[in-house]
Amino acid sequence: MEDIGLYVGYGLFSVAIIAAVILPLINALKSPKELVKSGMGIGALLVVFLISFGLAGSEVTAKYTAQGIGESSSKLIGAGLTMFYIVFAAALVGIVFSEISKALK
Repeated sequence: MEDIGLYVGYGLFSVAIIAAVILPLINALKSPKELVKSGMGIGALLVVFLISFGLAGSEVTAKYTAQGIGESSSKLIGAGLTMFYIVFAAALVGIVFSEISKALK
């Protein structure tokens, strides 16, 4: 009985993934201006990642070496963490700004 439930779950998950990828593409093809906005968002995230990658260090401690993490992995992990911090701070600033601007209107 568990096997059937797992297969149904896998099937539903696959349908959800396909729907999450295909349906926005169909809507974007109907209005190409939305594709430009999405492309600008992806480009901004790419710029933030490149800045984060440039700021990240590549130091490897003995603990990292024991876990099989090398210099490149350490740099990618650091870049991911730095990008998370930047995006999180930007989201907080955006939330505070929008609440203050709504309160003043």
